[in-house]
Amino acid sequence: MTEPSPFRTWNGRELFEFRDGVRLHAIGGEQVLLCRVQYEPGKFVPLHRHEHTEQVMFVMDGEVTMTIEGETRELKAGDVVVVNRGLDHTLVSKTGVTFMEALAPVPLDHVPDRSLDLVLGPDGGATHVAK
Repeated sequence: MTEPSPFRTWNGRELFEFRDGVRLHAIGGEQVLLCRVQYEPGKFVPLHRHEHTEQVMFVMDGEVTMTIEGETRELKAGDVVVVNRGLDHTLVSKTGVTFMEALAPVPLDHVPDRSLDLVLGPDGGATHVAK
């Protein structure tokens, strides 16, 4: 049996609707998931936390207001934020935003198609988390 190719593309693939007006592409391996996330103007993700997953975000285009544990910042292209696991956070974008985010370990609720979006090694994703 041949190993699956480590090369993937988002070209020609529809974005996965994670929430109303919030769409993403995802690709991950054993330890890390990389997502390109787009918010339509006026969309938000309500207050939540990732109990087991750390999140690093890099804003590519647009603006987003992010609150982490009560501290609020306006983020624009070039800004980076680290959300350690277990921290309450929310995001809202009045104008729309595109950002890249890396999440570790891999949260499976961000993976639209496990056969296309995951490149698994010997442990088969044993450290992935359900949410």
